Amino acid sequence: MTSSTGTQLHDLTALEQAAAVRGKEVSATELVEHSLARIEALDAAVGAFLTVTPERARAQAAAADRAVLDNADLPPLHGVPTAIKDLANTAGVRTTFGSTVLADFVPAVDDAVVTALAAAGTISLGKTNTPEFGFPCYTDNGLAGPARCPWDTTLLAGGSSGGAAAAVAAGMLPFAHGSDGGGSIRIPAGINGLFGIKPSRGRVSNAPLGSETTGLGVQGPLARTVRDAAAMLDAMAGPVVGDPYWAPPLPAGETFLGHADRAPGRLRIGRYLDSGMPGADLDPEVRAAFEDASALLSDLGHDVEDLPASPLTPEVFGAFEVVWALSATTLPVPAAQLGELRPLTRFLRDRGLALSAQDAMEAMFRLRVFSRRFVQATSHLDVLLAPVCTMPPRPVGWFGDDGAEDFERQKRYAAFPAVYNVTGQPAVSVPLWWTAGGLPVGTMLVGRPADEATLISLSAQLEEARPWAHRHPALW
Repeated sequence: MTSSTGTQLHDLTALEQAAAVRGKEVSATELVEHSLARIEALDAAVGAFLTVTPERARAQAAAADRAVLDNADLPPLHGVPTAIKDLANTAGVRTTFGSTVLADFVPAVDDAVVTALAAAGTISLGKTNTPEFGFPCYTDNGLAGPARCPWDTTLLAGGSSGGAAAAVAAGMLPFAHGSDGGGSIRIPAGINGLFGIKPSRGRVSNAPLGSETTGLGVQGPLARTVRDAAAMLDAMAGPVVGDPYWAPPLPAGETFLGHADRAPGRLRIGRYLDSGMPGADLDPEVRAAFEDASALLSDLGHDVEDLPASPLTPEVFGAFEVVWALSATTLPVPAAQLGELRPLTRFLRDRGLALSAQDAMEAMFRLRVFSRRFVQATSHLDVLLAPVCTMPPRPVGWFGDDGAEDFERQKRYAAFPAVYNVTGQPAVSVPLWWTAGGLPVGTMLVGRPADEATLISLSAQLEEARPWAHRHPALW
């Protein structure tokens, strides 16, 4: 299906699709049908979706088209297809959390972010693939199997927003909802050649339940362009009464999309390659991507400097592991079905239940002290630069079936992102490097607390200097 200009509809960005609907050049129904057709054609090979909701999407598209014909006031992303990661509750739609234990669960209420995206005019086509309860940095489960990287479907798409990233990279959707508790937006964005934003803690509400107990989990966008991601973040952002965290809003009249069209100015950028994780050796391609990003930032006039020493300590990793395991102790799983959990989930649950209350409280305390000291130690810098993962994408099955060994491999593979879930700082993955074999390798930029605006401005500058949105996998 093509637009009036002859362009394939999936070649259009989300903002271009919204403009075409608003200008009556294409209908929301045409966009939805085109995306559904691509899902039907490609998803068996990619594994991006756990649940597709065609009739629900078609009904919403028809309503969107009537609003256009009635010359109604249209929200900014009116008629644009998207999808919701299957860790977010969606009223009336199967929500599995990637677990066979919840294969038939249908929530009665939406998460706040689902409501916000609908209010912005987007139309969800279903629920994207995620690993069981979002714990791994890759996506595989007993319901849909692995989410695969569209650039090479023998490789994992990353996680835990792997389905969302695969759907966008394969051109099934222009952008998609994701969440990130330890790298789960940035990792799949980096693997799939996308731009992903992990917002600041409190930028996007986790109501009505969410993960506020640990403060690690946030929700954000995955998109092919910075402007699309910024527009999606505008739609998602904002508190709900009762939220325990609030990121200060932008000044009146400003938007994140507006910052994508604004020069960042000359920034002081601190870079580092030592994650502090024992055994986390960098692949040469990751190092090359990092050095290339450093050189590009310098060429754009920014002051790039090496941090004098690794800003991280092994202590924070140990405390993070404790808190991550604690998150597995309250899973909604009946005792009779515990044996159905995947090995990694069982490993984390058993480890969490073996902790004392003192262990738990001390780990939470260490993370909060570390967070305060880290932000203070790097406060002289506008942005930090680091890798996302230590290696290029991993083959399907690489993490193995033993829970303990799986977790150790993940620690070495995804050694960089989780620190910024601890500090609550915003961070993005920018797709600037492709290997000789044609695989994307993302690089991470980290902002000051609550300063997504600078990251978006800087990322847009990088995108203008080194465009990436035209790069697509062969199945595009």
